Amino acid sequence: MSRHASPTVVLVHGAFADASSYARVIPELTAAGLKVLAPAVPNRSLVDDAAYIASVIRAVEGPVILVGHSYGGAVITLAGAEDNVRALVYLAGYALEVGESLGELQGRFPDSALADALVYTPFPVAGSDETGTDVSVEAGEFPALFAADVDPELAAVLAVSQRPLAARAFTEAAPVAAWKSKPSWGLVAGSDRTINPDVERYGYERAGMTVVEVDSSHLVMLAQPKAVAELIQDAVRSTAH
Repeated sequence: MSRHASPTVVLVHGAFADASSYARVIPELTAAGLKVLAPAVPNRSLVDDAAYIASVIRAVEGPVILVGHSYGGAVITLAGAEDNVRALVYLAGYALEVGESLGELQGRFPDSALADALVYTPFPVAGSDETGTDVSVEAGEFPALFAADVDPELAAVLAVSQRPLAARAFTEAAPVAAWKSKPSWGLVAGSDRTINPDVERYGYERAGMTVVEVDSSHLVMLAQPKAVAELIQDAVRSTAH
């Protein structure tokens, strides 16, 4: 595989959302001549979700620029270890250390307003007598917490079409941290009410990332798509040599 082959940008969404959260970024990237793939994340388990995204990455011919939003940041921390991943881009995301869970990283800092708006719903686990727990956001609170600077009509649709995250994903430790071996970029959403922005800053600084800060809600891809696309293109350009 040539390092000089045209890269594919793989966009990994987070919890309480799906790949349509990249709807305004994808046209920016394709207009710049980039190939884009935005898979659906199962949102069942950090390790299993990362294994699924890793399988998607392995099926891509040529180099990959791997982008993760929110929980998707934790997913790319694991999946980014694939050989053809050239760079990682975190968007208001969790950059975990080896052996660290989402809950542990978040627990280093005061809770965001999200903590009081979470809804816990049991679901059947396939092939088992066990019951899992889905975590979602109270629909009435979702727009203000997640998407305060997104069109209100769209935010209302997003609120009732959430892709929940299984609670077990919060407690699984990361077995690998791809940012240790791959160049990484991080975007802090300065007005984030879903993840404490200090959680983002801490993880990015610990990883030695190139960091930018944007005054945005958590859904920065819909609120500030040009800034997101520019950061991704910076990663593309910096790894093209």
